[in-house]
Amino acid sequence: MASRRLAGFLDAVPVPMLAVDRDARVAAANALAAALLGADLEGRPFVTVLRHPAILRAVDWALDPTEAPQPPHDPALPKPPDGVVTLRANCAADGREILAEVTVAPLPAALGRGATIAVQDRSMAEEAEQMRRDFVANVSHELKTPLTAMTGFIETLRGPARDDARARDRFLDIMEREAGRMNRLISDLLSLSRVQAEERQRPAGRVDLPGLLRGTLAMLGPRIEAAGVVVRTQGLDQPLRLPGDTDQLTQVFQNLIENAVKYGGSGGVLRVSLSRIPHEAVLRGPAWAVTIEDHGDGIEEQHLPRLTERFYRVDGHRARAQGGTGLGLAIVKHIVNRHRGRLRIDSRVGEGSRFTVVLPETAGRG
Repeated sequence: MASRRLAGFLDAVPVPMLAVDRDARVAAANALAAALLGADLEGRPFVTVLRHPAILRAVDWALDPTEAPQPPHDPALPKPPDGVVTLRANCAADGREILAEVTVAPLPAALGRGATIAVQDRSMAEEAEQMRRDFVANVSHELKTPLTAMTGFIETLRGPARDDARARDRFLDIMEREAGRMNRLISDLLSLSRVQAEERQRPAGRVDLPGLLRGTLAMLGPRIEAAGVVVRTQGLDQPLRLPGDTDQLTQVFQNLIENAVKYGGSGGVLRVSLSRIPHEAVLRGPAWAVTIEDHGDGIEEQHLPRLTERFYRVDGHRARAQGGTGLGLAIVKHIVNRHRGRLRIDSRVGEGSRFTVVLPETAGRG
């Protein structure tokens, strides 16, 4: 009867919680605790569930306040009320590291002698907050530079260059470019926000992938021709429909092809190929790979892992001069993730770069 009452008590709590008996063995755990800390918790010594000295001392204190030392306390939190201890700790849980907010309290007397431990994983919330801070800092920096330049030009045009037609035209051209870059930056920020909002929702539609690639190349034809680049294609004439969002995948391949032309155009040849992978190990099933390969200058190896970070640029001055916002590959990564696909980047200095988008053949994979 006591065990059923204890289980019912924990199940009514909307956070991960478990209870230990007087010997510090897990007596019961709710479903949220099992999902966070692993299955088969009951009967295990609590020391094997959460390995952290401060948490273990708090549990000992809750079981017997007269013998255990004063419990640890987070200085940022109020003093422990009524035998309740709350602390934050980085600890191992179910084989992974988490930042936990742990509340330890004596078990209600009606349920016997023991303690309850509520464990909330704050790792994702802390990471999201750090990402928000970094994001705001990066956006502020990206906007401050062109705004400062434009303010300076405006002051010059109102003063020393008021009657200098040549200087006025030159400054206005620069201001137009900077305003255009800020406009592209804001557009990319909005696009990134939309993509991230939808990232956990799988696309409901289907895409004619070869047709989409042909259409993207046709749309970018004038830019490709102006750069003096020759396009070679392979596999784009076969019929194929995959699960996907047409607009978002168009954005992916437009971005990758534009980058190949801008940064790899010196090689003169751009290859776009579509091929089937009978079994893609990571996606656990058949997949299709779109490879966009240039023969330009290539990218040094140390930059490759960071290319999809927001605002990361291999050559910041060159990227800004060509109108880059530093967000294109971050958008590509999130769209590919939404499609449960993979983005692979290979490059060698002096030989060129190869970007491969791998998409699952069926919606149930990946």
